[in-house]
Amino acid sequence: MTDLEFMDRAEKLLLAVEQGCDRLNEDTDADLDAQRSGGMVTLTFRNHSQIVINLQKPLHEVWMAARAGGFHYRFDGAQWMDTKGAGEFFAHLSRYASEQAGLPLAFSA
Repeated sequence: MTDLEFMDRAEKLLLAVEQGCDRLNEDTDADLDAQRSGGMVTLTFRNHSQIVINLQKPLHEVWMAARAGGFHYRFDGAQWMDTKGAGEFFAHLSRYASEQAGLPLAFSA
């Protein structure tokens, strides 16, 4: 994957996260705050916990930091997969955001 291809796919991922927060705020009582700064999105929950998602352009990876830990994802041609084989980005984001919000939240690509 070229740097340009990575940035195109990674920007789509960040946009999907931001749009997912907007949708969840309309449809639930989650009260998520999504702040974008360059290649990073910080989700802040009502309890002041955060999930940080940032782009690692030199590695062609997306990193996510949540209370559950730190995770690295690479695009496999179809979706963003954990580099240790532990699953898909949006499934993880949904799980960790739900844990931190204390209610079920679903993000998708």
